Amino acid sequence: MRNSQKVYLIFKRLIGIFGSIIGIIFCFFFFWWWIYLINIVITKGHPTFVHERVGRNGKPFKIVKFRTMRNDVDPNLTSYEIDKSEAVTKFGHFLRKTSLDETIQLVNIFVGHMAFIGPRPLIDKDEDHITIELRKENGSIKLRPGISGLAQINGRTGVSPIEKAKYDEYYYKHFSLWFDIKLFFATIFKVQVSQKGS
Repeated sequence: MRNSQKVYLIFKRLIGIFGSIIGIIFCFFFFWWWIYLINIVITKGHPTFVHERVGRNGKPFKIVKFRTMRNDVDPNLTSYEIDKSEAVTKFGHFLRKTSLDETIQLVNIFVGHMAFIGPRPLIDKDEDHITIELRKENGSIKLRPGISGLAQINGRTGVSPIEKAKYDEYYYKHFSLWFDIKLFFATIFKVQVSQKGS
């Protein structure tokens, strides 16, 4: 890791703190409240869920998300398993398509578990376990996981474990303020395109 990147990590954390505060206030007043209420009805009183993911330096942490699957489904399913099942509710598909289910992870950014941009936080099992082990080898495990990242905008769940690790390695070697800005706006563009295509 270059010295300029080490300095940027400090600045990136400050961006995470102040950016998440603004984001939490905005999201709460504009859409979290109605997502929460709708999900209470759809999931029979289970609008959100918290479960364990692998974070910076391989340390586990609790991630919070709006529930997109039926409340009788194991929340620890990997993205690969979810895609092959009918576990996601209709409203859940909307939340996933717009990525609104992940906006509540602003709380994780605020407390320091995550960043806006970085390798996606994974469950340490099955295909995700492969990616995690490869992250340990290429060094990207040293970074805070992100709400979005390079692999996320290049296929999301359609990216294989090995490809995902390669994207993470590339990001680890090249991350910078400018790169993060590009990935941030690429994420917004991808969400808008997916909405139009739905």
